[in-house]
Amino acid sequence: METVWHLTQDPELHARWDLRFSAIAPMGVDERGRTRFRYERSLPWHVIKGMGVSLGERDRPDGTRTSALAFSTDDRLSPLRSGQGYWRYIPTDDGIRFITGYDYRPGWGRLADLAVRPIVLWMTAWSFDRLRLWAEGITAPEQARVRSILALWRRERPRARRCRTSPPGRDAMRDAPATLREVTAS
Repeated sequence: METVWHLTQDPELHARWDLRFSAIAPMGVDERGRTRFRYERSLPWHVIKGMGVSLGERDRPDGTRTSALAFSTDDRLSPLRSGQGYWRYIPTDDGIRFITGYDYRPGWGRLADLAVRPIVLWMTAWSFDRLRLWAEGITAPEQARVRSILALWRRERPRARRCRTSPPGRDAMRDAPATLREVTAS
């Protein structure tokens, strides 16, 4: 639990494994424990920049942990305009069950979002398997770049299909922690 928590809550480490971010820079913590941050996603032709806020819940009575996040950007080239999500860390006999829920407002309109959502879902699942490989000491994120999907002979490369996924629907935030109501990035 401590390893996964550390790898997901430290902004520099988070940006190493999560394909959705190129950089995350904390801007401070407020009196309620919320961390404000700037983020970037580098594309070959542009760098998307935005702001966010996160709140972690490390000590819950049931032994689980949660992390809630909200983000937004004014960048017209970003396919995601604003959104929110959460992670739930559940201890099991075999390790940690890591659950996420998220939703966002499309940046390019509803029609384009029909193509963008499956890509974001794949990026999320692929990144979580990349995190798993790192947490288990198998492969550092820098050795498991996106191009590794072509290395079919490598068994221990990140694979989105290892993560059980379902496209976020209307009830994507049904099981969100109460802390999600405490984060806004507007």
